[in-house]
Amino acid sequence: MKIAINHKSPIPLHIQAEELLRKMIKLPEFQDGKLLPNEIDLANQLAISRTTLRQALNKLVYEGLLIRKKGVGTKVADTQISSKSANWLSFSQEMQARGIPIKNFELHVSWIYPTEIIANFFNIKTDQKILKLERLRGKPEGPFVYFASYFHPRTGLTGDEDFKRPLYDILETDYNIIAELSKEEISAIAADKFIASKLETEPGSPILFRKRYVYDQAERPIEYNLGYYKADSFIYAVESRRG
Repeated sequence: MKIAINHKSPIPLHIQAEELLRKMIKLPEFQDGKLLPNEIDLANQLAISRTTLRQALNKLVYEGLLIRKKGVGTKVADTQISSKSANWLSFSQEMQARGIPIKNFELHVSWIYPTEIIANFFNIKTDQKILKLERLRGKPEGPFVYFASYFHPRTGLTGDEDFKRPLYDILETDYNIIAELSKEEISAIAADKFIASKLETEPGSPILFRKRYVYDQAERPIEYNLGYYKADSFIYAVESRRG
């Protein structure tokens, strides 16, 4: 791969450097812990300042794609998955956008009576059954997240859908329900025996616990989602822009 940027392009140099880095980290020569060229050499090769290069590097470090260690260098982060809250998608769409192959290890559909908390969220009674979707998902080499999703009866889901398809695609394409708004709560918890067995870890291991409340275009609740992520396999990144 030719490592160069176009100084005559109207695209800012740090953006070009960022895109170049995104291509570089996919190359075999930078896998398995091998270091990227040091900042001075790479900046000289690209004929840009170290400040410009560092701006691009910082973006990829922030996204969890690179790891930088003082006195050692910069390498590709290959053990953790990154999720960003801006422009949220279904899990399948998130991972597809990042080029990460995902395997479904378990998929269970059932009709259950909601707890009081879930019933209150949906503004229904606890004696009205709702659809529950459980999925254990991860990379081909092992699971790293367990999801439990509960759906408002209004969605029309029957349980016979092909849930290997992206969830929000099913809702929009098959039921004309557009997931417009997501509100989330994120916390750290210790894995209980159930979650530990699902994620193939030890009870008491750190887990990133994410609650997601999903609403349609009229801001009516349609999904109550609980996600349990292995802390050593997942980074949750939040990007905010002032103004």
